[in-house]
Amino acid sequence: METKKSEWAEVRQSKIHNKGVFAKKDIPKGTYIIEYIGRKISNDEADEISERETTAGVIYLFELDKDTTIDGDVPWNPAKYINHSCEPNADSINDEDHIWIEATKDIKKDEEITYDYCLDTDDYEEHPCRCGSKKCKGYLTTKNKE
Repeated sequence: METKKSEWAEVRQSKIHNKGVFAKKDIPKGTYIIEYIGRKISNDEADEISERETTAGVIYLFELDKDTTIDGDVPWNPAKYINHSCEPNADSINDEDHIWIEATKDIKKDEEITYDYCLDTDDYEEHPCRCGSKKCKGYLTTKNKE
């Protein structure tokens, strides 16, 4: 498949974590910036991938519904490079079985696009945050340092 292009965003080097996604132009609040795409797999298969990849620290899974997950670890999905932040400027939304990254505030040209991963896991200490925000929770999860 061909890499999914976005009129709003592009992949570049990031200070947060290797690669990131940045605004190509000013993005108004409420804009659907980019779709998170990949292979649709069963949630059971996603659980298996999650177990294997937890040690590597790289997981590109997005639960679509109670039966299906998107495995975004494909070359044509630039949205997989959107980094976590504890003070994000975007959020992920499920709109009719499509995962979109939507601007939650106005984003300036060249600003890195981020959202809060809110991982729901008991092994949160294995997922440290590198966002650099003053409000950093310390981890990429719903849990915090406490």
